Amino acid sequence: MSSRRGSTSVVLPSGQTLPSYTRSSEDDDGLPHATKKKMADHLRKYEALFTLTPQRMRIIVEAFKESLELGLAKHGQVVPMIPTYVFGWPSGKETGNYLAVDLGGTNLRVCLVTLQGDGKFEITQSKYRLSEEQKQEDGQKLFDFCAECLKAFIDSNIEAGVIGQDQVLPLGFTFSYPCSQDRIDHGVLIRWTKGFGAPNTEGHDVVAMFRQSLAKYSVPADVVALTCDTTGTLIASHYVNPKTRIACIFGTGCNAAYMERVGDIPKIAQLGIDPNAEMAINCEWGAFDSFEHENLPRTKYDITIDETSNKPGEQAFEKLISGRYLGEILRLIICELIDEGVLFLGQNTYKIEIPYSFDTAFLSLMESDPTDELLMIIGIFSHFFALETTLAERQFFRALAKLVARRAARLSACGIAAIVSKMGYLEEGCCVGADGSLYNKYPMFAERIHEGLQDIFGEKGKNIVTYHAEDGSGIGSAIVAAMTKARRDAGIYPNL
Repeated sequence: MSSRRGSTSVVLPSGQTLPSYTRSSEDDDGLPHATKKKMADHLRKYEALFTLTPQRMRIIVEAFKESLELGLAKHGQVVPMIPTYVFGWPSGKETGNYLAVDLGGTNLRVCLVTLQGDGKFEITQSKYRLSEEQKQEDGQKLFDFCAECLKAFIDSNIEAGVIGQDQVLPLGFTFSYPCSQDRIDHGVLIRWTKGFGAPNTEGHDVVAMFRQSLAKYSVPADVVALTCDTTGTLIASHYVNPKTRIACIFGTGCNAAYMERVGDIPKIAQLGIDPNAEMAINCEWGAFDSFEHENLPRTKYDITIDETSNKPGEQAFEKLISGRYLGEILRLIICELIDEGVLFLGQNTYKIEIPYSFDTAFLSLMESDPTDELLMIIGIFSHFFALETTLAERQFFRALAKLVARRAARLSACGIAAIVSKMGYLEEGCCVGADGSLYNKYPMFAERIHEGLQDIFGEKGKNIVTYHAEDGSGIGSAIVAAMTKARRDAGIYPNL
């Protein structure tokens, strides 16, 4: 056996520490391992499965555009293209104090945002952890908790002299779960996601429930807007960078929002809004190609993930590009090679055979391993899975991680390209505010999106630039509240 000396450690996003090892020599450890040539042969097979050619990408973009159009034309489509009742872009001149409440998957976030105009702002915020029990207990109780936290936050800011004693502040409520909205301060929850199951909430107006809790605790706040984080990201990013036309989230979920001409949203024609007005659209594009599966290049690993998921057939696009699934795709490939007798012969592989045990953060670490021996990858396999690896195997795993992540980034580029192409943004170019753990933390993810855009559009693809977006659920929500209050005070579509 080669001698090992544990040297350093890496802290993973989950909070676990991972020791990384130095090897004195790459000696044979007496176990049967795959040879370098054999690994290269396998890699060629996976390259063929996971590589997206520019031609294939353009076909996906065309199908994606059709889905977007269909969602705008009719209700109940696969990609729902939800009208948000956020009218037009912020002027950048919005000023004043606003509250923002964001009911996220793990935390409740409460913010006081002071908009200073000229794309400038200040933010004070507190986070409150949501227990698993709270996510499952009665819905009204959940909103009571939100109201209590908000009251405590406001009281402390009144004491600090930041908020006036008798001020009632406009509030933007970020609620990133599927809702049907027919005006901006109303939203009926269609279904809980992100592990929530609070009863007596689905089918109810969550704004009415929140207002009931605010009244119960005498909280001096007026809910003026209900938005999702993606719409907030679009508005906040434009407030700071007015060249922004699209916002995307690439994290555990994926989504996009952009600004559409009301005349090009046939399904709300009956509302009698000026066809030249603009309204933000929340695409919910993770659902693209669901059920039919006609356009996306799914491998057998993707099909396994879909069939064993809690919602088979749904969220087809998301299952290929979201951080929740990339580690699992790689794990399924490794397990297949274990079953074929290619990898880890004579070793106990039960740990890596547990579904979802291979975190997407591991792919991130594998790709960014700076050492010739790929010591980080030794560490991942020995520490988490009790598996010995050779250099040839580690190089293979790293190449696989790159294939899976590159495909995700290139498919993400297809979604962006569909909106760019539909809206005619290519010539003048535009900025895309992007957020989420994959975009922010995965090495080369942004660069691979840009490479994909150039493969789709050619040289002009360079006109489409993604950048790290502004905080949508805090700042964005507050700006939406400011815009909505100004619009309604001016008597413009006061009932929407």
